[in-house]
Amino acid sequence: MSEPEIICAKVGSCGIVTLNRPKALNALTLNMVREMAGALDRWENDARVSCVIVKGVGDKAFCAGGDIRILYDLGKAGRHAEQLCFWREEYRLNRRIKLYPKPYLALASGIVMGGGAGLSLHGSHVIAGENFTFAMPETGIGFFPDVGATFFLPRLPSHAGVYLALTGARMTCGDALAFGVARAHVPSARHAALAQRLTGGEAIETAIAAERALPPASSLSQQSQSIERCFSAATLSAILAKLDDASQSGSDFARSAAGAIRSKSPSSLAIALRQMQIGAKLDFDEALRTEFRIVSRIARGHDFYEGVRAVIIDKDNRPRWNPTSMESVESVMIDSYFAPLLEGELDFRA
Repeated sequence: MSEPEIICAKVGSCGIVTLNRPKALNALTLNMVREMAGALDRWENDARVSCVIVKGVGDKAFCAGGDIRILYDLGKAGRHAEQLCFWREEYRLNRRIKLYPKPYLALASGIVMGGGAGLSLHGSHVIAGENFTFAMPETGIGFFPDVGATFFLPRLPSHAGVYLALTGARMTCGDALAFGVARAHVPSARHAALAQRLTGGEAIETAIAAERALPPASSLSQQSQSIERCFSAATLSAILAKLDDASQSGSDFARSAAGAIRSKSPSSLAIALRQMQIGAKLDFDEALRTEFRIVSRIARGHDFYEGVRAVIIDKDNRPRWNPTSMESVESVMIDSYFAPLLEGELDFRA
């Protein structure tokens, strides 16, 4: 008998969601999204549930994102309605978490990427283990930062969100705490003890205070001024020019960032930068609707399938992007990704 992909259970005074696909780095499926949404609905009106805890099985990942291979296969088969069903319900779940009226704690150890960020960062408490690794690497597979990234990345200090969106760079536990991505550091070995305190009815802040530890140092904080200086520029070419200037002055950080950007899908980069530029003025619902407009177009495009082929399927890491260069990306093309849908806009009706 196969193991369930997700386990939702009431334990003591808490509702506990356990992502249970460790071999797939707890990647999300539509079934997992639906099971979790149903559990949150039940627990909201259950007076015996005082908070929700979400965790992943295994020490490698909290959740590495949506199951991209499934979405790739659906798209290649022309089953776009099924593809969009996943993203529609995932984004609704992200909103559910953001607006959840009870404390929502993500006990996050290991990889927290893409859809994993959507399950954690919108909750009231992100508790980071020492191997916490956060990234939004979507531009590297011809996709874009979604699951509410249009809302939360532009709100990070020092234009760090633009840096993360364009480079796909990883944040450590220390980085995440320094930039406000995570709320507290509790060593992974103490996550079970923290959960036990909470299921036993201990007050949340008291329980966290009893288990938290000093965070590891943040190396990214040392680059805050460089990030602010380079990633506050208004265009991709201007960002790269500033990075190249800093690189020529001896900055290994700038050299690495510029190299990372140049390896990504040009159209995905342009989309991501536009998201970062408009996102600070959008509310959460508007951000998710914007992302659904984008994904509805990307799912019928070229670069997503080419990126997944190159990185995940064939693993040759030699994607053939179209357009091939940032200079070839026309503004009118990027405008089309953000335009309202003729039908099927994301709504949040029950």
